[in-house]
Amino acid sequence: MRVIAVANQKGGVGKTATVLNLGAALAEMGERVVLIDLDAQANLSAIAGVEEVELSTQDLLLSAEISLRDVVQSTRWDGLVVAPAESSLAGAEVQLADADRRQYRLRDKLTGLAEDAIVIVDTPPSLGFLTINALTAASEVLIPVQCAYLAMQGLRQLLRTIESVRERSNPDLSLLGVVLTMYDARTRHSDQVRERLREHFGERVFKSVIPRTVAFDYATVVAEPLVHFRRSSAAAEAYRKLAREVRKRAPES
Repeated sequence: MRVIAVANQKGGVGKTATVLNLGAALAEMGERVVLIDLDAQANLSAIAGVEEVELSTQDLLLSAEISLRDVVQSTRWDGLVVAPAESSLAGAEVQLADADRRQYRLRDKLTGLAEDAIVIVDTPPSLGFLTINALTAASEVLIPVQCAYLAMQGLRQLLRTIESVRERSNPDLSLLGVVLTMYDARTRHSDQVRERLREHFGERVFKSVIPRTVAFDYATVVAEPLVHFRRSSAAAEAYRKLAREVRKRAPES
């Protein structure tokens, strides 16, 4: 089982779009994919087509009796299921602060999943207990970075958090890679950001680059992954390429 936490404490970098479209592209390739929404904004749940939530990821984290199987919902796409969130998840940060095994809650609930499953966790734009839970449960972390200089500034803090999680609760956590989002080929600035990231992360920067496109907005309105809504678009093809790279970077069992 692979567990990939998609994390960046800066909002608006294409994190949720990456979770949904990477997951949809992997499912399209025959993988069994579980998406977990740990963001109280619940945007992943909405654009995955979830309409009603009986049990959410807040229940999953805070109740010992509730399993992941109780929470997940099927989607319209074969091989893709989602554990939805609600706005009440924001209160879980406070409730987890004094809870036993507070950083291990998600990891404990992933036991029993099929060995060939790929779990992708959408994290909130913060480095609180929800993100720590995702990083502690994960085998790998994927960092989406918007092609803008200011978007790079918070990476240092995120990398410190990842290192802290390695030291305290998950020594096996590895950096899957950095993916550039909202790339605008018309600007020199996007290329400069890409070069700076490659200088720092080297081969950890994915070759796939996600272009900026208004098609993401249209796909959100109809609650579909872009890889299905605009199958032949440049962004959809970029996510399929990213999915292929993610498969190639799978850790050896």
